[in-house]
Amino acid sequence: MASKTGCRSREAGTATGKPTGAGARGLILRWAVRAVLLLVLLIAVAIGAYRVINPPTTLYMMQERSRLGNIVHDWTPADEIAPVMYRAAVAAEDANFCEHWGFDMGAIRRAIEDGGNRGASTISQQTVKNVYLWHGRTWLRKSLEAAITPGVEAVWPKRRILEVYLNVAEFGEGLFGVGEAAQYHFGVDASQLSSRQAALLAAVLPDPKDRDAGSPSSYVQRRAEQIRDGAATIDRDGRAECFQ
Repeated sequence: MASKTGCRSREAGTATGKPTGAGARGLILRWAVRAVLLLVLLIAVAIGAYRVINPPTTLYMMQERSRLGNIVHDWTPADEIAPVMYRAAVAAEDANFCEHWGFDMGAIRRAIEDGGNRGASTISQQTVKNVYLWHGRTWLRKSLEAAITPGVEAVWPKRRILEVYLNVAEFGEGLFGVGEAAQYHFGVDASQLSSRQAALLAAVLPDPKDRDAGSPSSYVQRRAEQIRDGAATIDRDGRAECFQ
């Protein structure tokens, strides 16, 4: 008699429409899978869209506009950026840009051996962070960056990655994009940058709020000379072929 009562109780519970423990777990799993698939779809659409559409702004730009009251930003097409600016950026930030698929494993190993005191992010990773994500050293941001970077490398040409990178990078507080930076610091268009001017702009990329390309400190000047030499080197040895 007790077993019949228990059976009726379970049947009644099912009849109410309330999921059992196993049913609830299954429902949560299905919604989690759907959420992941939706996120993957949105990322794929965003990657495909920005291959041909110029990002109008970024989360970091919006944050800086809110903080400062205004920012300066304008887009400069790839063909209107001096080739030496591309080479200077690569020499400064990612000398093996043409040789990797988004991650420089050698640089990552060296960073680990150095105790994490040196950066290992490639230009591709920095572009993903600047365009799609937010600034900050969180595991969530780094995980999303690692997931999106291979997609960008697979869909965007290397030259497009550099074009977007140079147009959303900060070259001074509230100063975004190589075109605006060239005009602000040197009074020239991005297409007219000299090798020294390009190297100075590249030298401020790691710390644009404290470094000034127009009034460079002795350190920035030394760093710019190193970048200038590096840009000439990658031009000679073929490491600039993928974007020239």
